[in-house]
Amino acid sequence: MVLGGENTLSGSAPTANGHVKESNGFIQHSNGHVPHYKDDKIKKMSQESFEPVPLLVACLTYLGYGMLVLFGYFRDFLRKSGVETTHSTIERKKMKDFVPLYQSFESFYTRNLYTRIRDCWNRPICSVPSAEFDVSERVSDDGNWHLRLTGKSRRCVNLGSYNYLGFAENTGPCADAAAKALQQYGAGVCSTRQELGNYRIHEELEQTTARFLGVEDAVTFGMGFATNSMNIPALMGGKGCLILSDELNHASLVLGARLCSTVIKVFKHNDIEDVERKLREAIINGQPRTHRAWRKILIIVEGIYSMEGSIIKLPDLIRLKKKYGAYLYLDEAHSIGALGETGRGVTEYWGVDPRDVDIMMGTFTKSFGAAGGYIAGSKRLINHLRAYSHSTTYACSMAAPVAQQVISSMKIIMGEDGTNRGQLRIKQLAANSKYFRQRLVEMGFIVYGNDDSPIVPVLLYMPAKIAAFSRELYQQNVGVVVVGFPATPLVESRARFCLSAAHTREMLDKVLDAISDVGDRLQLKYSLNPPTKAASAEECYKQVDSLAHEA
Repeated sequence: MVLGGENTLSGSAPTANGHVKESNGFIQHSNGHVPHYKDDKIKKMSQESFEPVPLLVACLTYLGYGMLVLFGYFRDFLRKSGVETTHSTIERKKMKDFVPLYQSFESFYTRNLYTRIRDCWNRPICSVPSAEFDVSERVSDDGNWHLRLTGKSRRCVNLGSYNYLGFAENTGPCADAAAKALQQYGAGVCSTRQELGNYRIHEELEQTTARFLGVEDAVTFGMGFATNSMNIPALMGGKGCLILSDELNHASLVLGARLCSTVIKVFKHNDIEDVERKLREAIINGQPRTHRAWRKILIIVEGIYSMEGSIIKLPDLIRLKKKYGAYLYLDEAHSIGALGETGRGVTEYWGVDPRDVDIMMGTFTKSFGAAGGYIAGSKRLINHLRAYSHSTTYACSMAAPVAQQVISSMKIIMGEDGTNRGQLRIKQLAANSKYFRQRLVEMGFIVYGNDDSPIVPVLLYMPAKIAAFSRELYQQNVGVVVVGFPATPLVESRARFCLSAAHTREMLDKVLDAISDVGDRLQLKYSLNPPTKAASAEECYKQVDSLAHEA
């Protein structure tokens, strides 16, 4: 099997046969084989919390949605009868012979459920999204159909932005470098990479990215979503290919897979046994109807899942892809910069060779405080994408100031600025993530995900409590993201906290006190597991203090 052309992807090149090194708790062989694990550490790193919903809470949640649906049909009857004013968009009668613009249930759900609490979403931000930000206040005079700004703003602690390492700043070395690039190159490129849009700064960005990741080459794009949706078809074009996709993969990965003329099979989230079962069945049975062997099999996963806070079991997937001759596509949008001793992402977190991952994808929108994305791997892979990807052929190149922001922040992470500020940010993020999660568990909340993940989902369940939780915390100057159906399963509505290196421990204590107060008043402490105390966060904070003292 080849991916994206003849020998586009090559396996890891052996360095010194038999050479063994110990890294991050693993015994890693540099001859391309999957490392052996120290059992205790691998078990600890693999532990994830997904406490099931209590039966009573599940029943009340279904009951709540049922009442909202019934009340929604009653409101629609009142609108149709003229008793209540109709604000929603509806199909015009003269368009009845055309394909409907609005699906009936989607329109119903938006009209009768989402609109009631839409003030909890899309809040306008009027400052840099750092540890704290200014949120514009809005009010509604017609039941949230229309929201108007009051002209006032509220200063809130920011727990909703993906600013993991705190580089979303308008002052400092990154901002100064970006301003200099703006003066030199201008605000936009106005051309594609294959025409007149290939600047020296783009090549420097790609070289820096490849060096940071420890791979041969990288290609960058101006939009993170398009990095997935436009490049997967360039790799998996043509029939006779199979994509195995995690059921919780991001919409950009799903869209990219659907744009291919390939067969797509979905496996259970982070379930290695299900992956192997589907791989084995695919190889035994072959293609539908013809039963011919698959030309390519591509496994698509993410490093950290942004709704669950779970970390992919990468070593097991590398073992499977080698065993069955498949390829591995790793989306590190949320893990690059946020995981690993030096911020190299999920490969460093697990202590595996990055060359064992065939396609390494990531974005610059989170840890690097910029925009765009990259794909990294072998030179053959990257040369193929430069020639055949729609993003390089048709999309405008990344703006030079954005590219410079990424270069500057990446060099700080690597310590090439001559300071330990990058390492300090990485340690601060790790300490904040552990501390915040531990405190929430001790309070009695149901918290999903891995202890090392900077994404901390707290389960809310009932629809009425989604809005109440967001509004109550907003009144206490805490900005949070709440998520409900259809972005989550019906009975798994949640608040998603995103930790940052910019947060201080004092900020987190203030937020945690507010969350505990709101949780008591809304009765959100559903956990039936006994709370456990851990000292890992304290150890991380000691490392932070030590690095800060050195600085």
